[in-house]
Amino acid sequence: MLSKAKIKLINSLSHKKYRDESGLFVAEGVKTVRELLQYFPCEMLFATKEVTEIRDVTEVTDDELRKISFLKTPQGVLAVFRKCDMRYEICDSRTSHIAHRTSHIAHRNTLSLALDCIQDPGNLGTILRIADWFGIKDIFCSADCADVFNPKTVQATMGALGRVRVHYADLAELIRNTDLPVFGTFLGGENIYRKQLPAHGLIVMGSEGNGISPEVEKLIGNRLFIPPYPIGAETSESLNVAVATAIVCAEFRRGI
Repeated sequence: MLSKAKIKLINSLSHKKYRDESGLFVAEGVKTVRELLQYFPCEMLFATKEVTEIRDVTEVTDDELRKISFLKTPQGVLAVFRKCDMRYEICDSRTSHIAHRTSHIAHRNTLSLALDCIQDPGNLGTILRIADWFGIKDIFCSADCADVFNPKTVQATMGALGRVRVHYADLAELIRNTDLPVFGTFLGGENIYRKQLPAHGLIVMGSEGNGISPEVEKLIGNRLFIPPYPIGAETSESLNVAVATAIVCAEFRRGI
């Protein structure tokens, strides 16, 4: 029997305020829950009797699951996990924590992403999944980005949340304190398909409606453009930010 108190608690986790206060977040679906069980402490785990892939669960009825699910069509299993701290402290000195971290990233010949005010939780989750696919282990989000623990974001990551480290930070300070080459996408940038791209760097992606903010834009030394085909043809105004991120990441990984 699922208690009213637990139903109330789980329902409250649809709001960032209560996720922050409780330190908890929700994940649903066999694949997502099974993957996140490897990375986050699980506080509660519920499943209907039809779900046999995950063990040590509290069995609930379909009706009970609907009361706690954030999906239109519940997927048979729901878990409540304890989240980790995503804040990222940046010091002023070049020998600071961020300088050491970025030097380590560069040494490993890997990429990092910086997301400037990505508002849509689904886009954020999809970008995590893209980063996971292309072996990108660190994503830096501006403070006004969507919450990575939003149920829609968690669902869209399909488990990538456990493998990709997400940090919330001041992106301008992040860029000022790194020696990595910094790239961004702009309409007036250089054709990405003709650009010789390095094996490491920081890729900045802007918000769905406004692109990269002026404060961050002025700090970006390498401006890239994803041209339409054929060049000069009348096309859609822009690409979805997650689609654009996938194209950019693929180009950085080309030939490696």
